[in-house]
Amino acid sequence: MARANAHASLEIAHVHGRHAASVNSCTRLAKLAKPRLMTSSSHSRERLGLLLGFVGMVIFGGTLPATRIAVSAIDPIALTSLRTAIAGLCSLALLLVLRRPLPPRALWPQLIIAMLCVAILFPFLMALAVQTVDASHGGVVLGILPIATALVAVAITHERPGPLFWIASIAGAALVILFALRQGGGALSAGDLLLFASVVVSAIGYAFSGRLTSQMPGWEVISWVLVIALPVSIPAAALTMPADVTHIALKPWLALLYVALFSQWIGFFAWNAGLAMGGIARVSQVQLLQPFVTFALAAYFNDETITLQIVLFAAAVVATVAISTRTRRQPAPEPKKQDREPPQLAAS
Repeated sequence: MARANAHASLEIAHVHGRHAASVNSCTRLAKLAKPRLMTSSSHSRERLGLLLGFVGMVIFGGTLPATRIAVSAIDPIALTSLRTAIAGLCSLALLLVLRRPLPPRALWPQLIIAMLCVAILFPFLMALAVQTVDASHGGVVLGILPIATALVAVAITHERPGPLFWIASIAGAALVILFALRQGGGALSAGDLLLFASVVVSAIGYAFSGRLTSQMPGWEVISWVLVIALPVSIPAAALTMPADVTHIALKPWLALLYVALFSQWIGFFAWNAGLAMGGIARVSQVQLLQPFVTFALAAYFNDETITLQIVLFAAAVVATVAISTRTRRQPAPEPKKQDREPPQLAAS
């Protein structure tokens, strides 16, 4: 009897030992698998971020071709008013559905500056410009916008970039001016001057809206910017609406809807989500492809001829943008979070 009890005890101990070893093995395997799962999840998130960034870039790349189609039948003032009003009403509906609170009073001055620049002046100046210049031409000139935005950010955040940043910035500006002079037979056209003005106001608006992204999501920033513009955009749209809309072909109306819903609003959702998921440093490099997307879309939808000169100048401008972006440094004292802006795209 005693031997039987002893034997049973040994069997139980053996079973418990095997069970404990099995549990320990499973625990070790779980610990080893967890980093792999986290790494795989991180890589998937980064890939999705790159994809969203690419989608946003393509959307913005279609802005100039679509605007050129729209102004062929719709006055630039009416186009800007309708574009901003449609996007503003969609933004208002979304903010109400999600019950987003009003931005703090301290942020309203920056929101108003961003509204004037991004929602009114930039689309209006761009619409005026593409009445006389091709969309592909505008794609080269607006390709310098990331550098202009960085220069404004440097001014408002008191950064001290290295010499290479300034060299690349000056070279990029010189290339754009040289391109405009060559295309204009040695003189700057009215369209070029309007494009240069649109670059300035857009850079200011993007720099200020970029600072706001530390206080609220990027989609919410552009939504509030468009909502704040409604007291201006809705009356302007009502006053400038074409008298006989039936005489306007379908294509300009579709172009209007594109710049209103996608360029002015939805594109920011994809772009900002891509930056958040894939990382600013990585996803922002996608914007270097934007001029070439504009060329392809202008050739297809606007029947424009893309010459070798246009492609070479665009490639040179993109190179200066890449250099200036990578060589820009933060100021000596670490900047506050709200002074760091995400990169913005050349046309929206």
